[in-house]
Amino acid sequence: MRLRAVTIGWALGCMLALGPAHAAERPVAVETCLGCHAIPGYKNAYPTYHVPKLGGQHAEYIIEALRAYANGDRPHATMHANAATLSDEELQAIARWFQEQGR
Repeated sequence: MRLRAVTIGWALGCMLALGPAHAAERPVAVETCLGCHAIPGYKNAYPTYHVPKLGGQHAEYIIEALRAYANGDRPHATMHANAATLSDEELQAIARWFQEQGR
C-alpha cells in the first residue's frame, strides 16, 4: 500500500510540475506511469534496473506489456499492481498517448 501511495505521489508531483494545460491533454491513467517513466535516467530501487522511456514506443507493444504485467507473465510487483487495475479503454489510451509522444 505504501508503494502505491509513493507512486501516486510521484504522479501528482509530475502533473503539478508540468501544469494544468499539459495534464488536461493526457489521459488520466497516464499520470501514474509518468511517476517513473517520465524521469530521464531513472533507476528503479528494487529490483535495480533502468526504467525505460515509453515516449514513441509502439502502442501495441505497450498494450501487450501491460497485459503481461497484469496477468503475471511479466514479473514486477509495482507494474502488476498498476496494470492489473486498468480497464481496456485505459490500456488503449495510455498506449496511444505514449506512442504519440515520439512524433
